[in-house]
Amino acid sequence: MRVSTAPVGGGAVSPPARRIPAAPLAVGLAAALLLSLVCGVALGAAGIGLPRALRLLAAGLTGGRLEAGEAAAYAIVWEIRLPRTVLAAVVGAGLAATGVAVQALVRNALADPFVLGVSSGAAVGANAVLLLGAFASLGVWAISVSAFGSALLAMVLVYLAARTAYGLTPLRLVLTGTALSYGFSALTALMVFAAARGEAARDAMMWLLGSLGGATWGSVPIAAATVLAGLAYLACAAGRLDALAMGDETAASLGVDPDRLRRELFVVTAAVTGTVVAVSGAIGFVGLMVPHLARMLVGAGHRRVLLVAPLAGALLLVWVDIVSRTLLAPAELPVGVVTAVLGVPCFLLLMRRRGYSFGGR
Repeated sequence: MRVSTAPVGGGAVSPPARRIPAAPLAVGLAAALLLSLVCGVALGAAGIGLPRALRLLAAGLTGGRLEAGEAAAYAIVWEIRLPRTVLAAVVGAGLAATGVAVQALVRNALADPFVLGVSSGAAVGANAVLLLGAFASLGVWAISVSAFGSALLAMVLVYLAARTAYGLTPLRLVLTGTALSYGFSALTALMVFAAARGEAARDAMMWLLGSLGGATWGSVPIAAATVLAGLAYLACAAGRLDALAMGDETAASLGVDPDRLRRELFVVTAAVTGTVVAVSGAIGFVGLMVPHLARMLVGAGHRRVLLVAPLAGALLLVWVDIVSRTLLAPAELPVGVVTAVLGVPCFLLLMRRRGYSFGGR
């Protein structure tokens, strides 16, 4: 389905004088992402360097022999940095793509993947493990399983509270998600306040602010598969998203069932958000800012935006992760702190940019 697109939820893009073609931009972003993945493996507190990192990567890929004394560096590259960098790209792509979907779902320019309360719900499960020792029998999977399970529970609660006999409306979804987010956040704060061990409280706060420090090869496949499935669905639904952005009546006249589409988007965005939050914690601003930047560059059509936004989100989070673990090395900054430091001024500059508005002049 091809329709002329209207801006999403007031995040309007006036017809720009120049628009970057989406396909060449996507190719450039993909090339930059591959280079950034290599930089993510090479840079860190342990000084390995780019040439040595490339040699160790090649040895791992081809089964080549290592030089004497390189076992430790090889372990750092393959067991710590590479899965962490790959997971950063997966999480960034997932947050950016779901940001596009959620802004279409609720028709609100200020919406992001966490507006449905999924992130706050996941935080309850993660902190139940970190602070109370729940699901300890699951070992290294305890946090991810608990966070994902509580995220799904939060999704169900939001859906049941927001739905009416007339279906899901954008306003009810936003209000319900916001209200339940406050409730989940209060419960999380209570658990942190009551924590018996200060180190556990610190770990909980680190998770709440976002961290990729616990990335392993075991956490990458599930997150990657979920994000890829979500991207595939959104790519197929791009035409319907264009119609939904123009309003329910227009969408219905074009043969799109807005209520059914909202239900589908709700499930997909909640599942992807719950999965990435379970492995990375709550990382803000990526899902809010990247969709707007993509629209500013390639226009409001969802087919073009969904081609660019996931690559831009992946590229952004890879470099944010590099900064978070190198700026104050050997200490590590929460990833969410870095995204906020970058996101706030970027958001303010975008609001003041001519030709782009967030709902009104």
